[in-house]
Amino acid sequence: MNIDVLVAEIGSTTTLVNAFDIHNNDPIFLGRGVANTTVSTNVVEGLQLAIEDLSKNLNVDEITYDEMFASSSAAGGLRMSVHGLVYEMTVRASKEAALNAGANIHLVTAGKIKERDLKKIIDIKPNIILVAGGTDFGEQDTALDNMEQILNLNLDIPIIYAGNLENHDEIKEMFENHKKQKYLKIVDNVYPRVDLLNILPLRKTIYETFEENIIHAKGMEHIFEMVTEKIMPTPGSVMESTMILRENIGDIITIDVGGATTDIHSVAIPSDDFKEYQEGEPLSKRTVEGDLGVFINHENVIELFDKNELLEKISLDESKFNEIIENYNYIPQTKDERRLVFELTKKCTQLALDRHAGDLKRVFTSSGQKIIPEGKDLTQVEHIVLTGGALINLEGTEEIVRNYISKNPTKLLPNKNVQIYKDHDYIMASVGVLSLKYPEYAVTLLKKSLRIE
Repeated sequence: MNIDVLVAEIGSTTTLVNAFDIHNNDPIFLGRGVANTTVSTNVVEGLQLAIEDLSKNLNVDEITYDEMFASSSAAGGLRMSVHGLVYEMTVRASKEAALNAGANIHLVTAGKIKERDLKKIIDIKPNIILVAGGTDFGEQDTALDNMEQILNLNLDIPIIYAGNLENHDEIKEMFENHKKQKYLKIVDNVYPRVDLLNILPLRKTIYETFEENIIHAKGMEHIFEMVTEKIMPTPGSVMESTMILRENIGDIITIDVGGATTDIHSVAIPSDDFKEYQEGEPLSKRTVEGDLGVFINHENVIELFDKNELLEKISLDESKFNEIIENYNYIPQTKDERRLVFELTKKCTQLALDRHAGDLKRVFTSSGQKIIPEGKDLTQVEHIVLTGGALINLEGTEEIVRNYISKNPTKLLPNKNVQIYKDHDYIMASVGVLSLKYPEYAVTLLKKSLRIE
């Protein structure tokens, strides 16, 4: 059987392959194959096994394809370090852009880089280093000094400069002197003036740099033997889908509970009442909670409960609970396992929302007490999408979100009657990367998965 398009999602533990028929006016999701990721050897092995699983699920002997796209969070995903001038300004803008593109940020520094931070960069081994700092025609020296310090480490790592445009010539000369020209990418300033975040050019360059350098990640050397089209970080691909949906149905939040992390993506304008307090908050925002996951990080989440509280919630005694944990699998098989994963999913979702959404704060001023908003305003959001295996496959996960909204009246959250959809076909990440070439098909596929007429 020949498939128009395959999209691989190469994760830390599993590799998915989604099949799409797109060469007609009604693009269709055909099915999925799954296999263990083989990042310790060669991810192509796991990819081939996933395609074999897809052929079994479609009941065909063999699969060929015209195009293959991919997203990846394997081999640690996209690891970045971010270095700016003032934390609340250029550093925050750079961090937002990197998260928006799907990066896992392992180090953030403000001001001149310290010796201990240089050692951390060596230990982290980031895939990309981002240097910014200074509004256009503003402060220049900090970014130049930081770039020189990083270059002196003599690392073979791509470095993106997204700071004061007055530094461009000096940055280029610096890389020439170090014979590192091939590692430099210069983009528009991510924070060109005090009231403006310029995220999109940087995000695009991060995607491109990730794609160019993914073959250097462990086990990924032969990925382009099978992948013929774009490859991007999986969280960045989910953000692309979220942005497409926002353009077509309105302000939106996507909640993605995974085995290792819980990501929240929001694309929303603030309310008129809170606009003046939203400076520095981007239109599109992603937060990633690296400690909240229902498989790899399930032990972290369990520790967030009082043990007796969790046992009561899932109606188990301690011996039965310990038995489940000893044989814990990311796909729950029994009713007891599903109850446990539901509670872990609930904890991940609600904590991640708590960290992502803004809040109303009580402050005291010379003119008396005032209530002001702090953080991202999500009150105008009309749609919430649930994705990730647990939120999609467990029953009643919509109520996790509704309960959180109803019990947190001071948070800057959507109305309790917000529309909540499940990504039934589990294709948010696949469609995001597919949209880079086929945006018109992406909208149709997403609406079908969310069961939007």
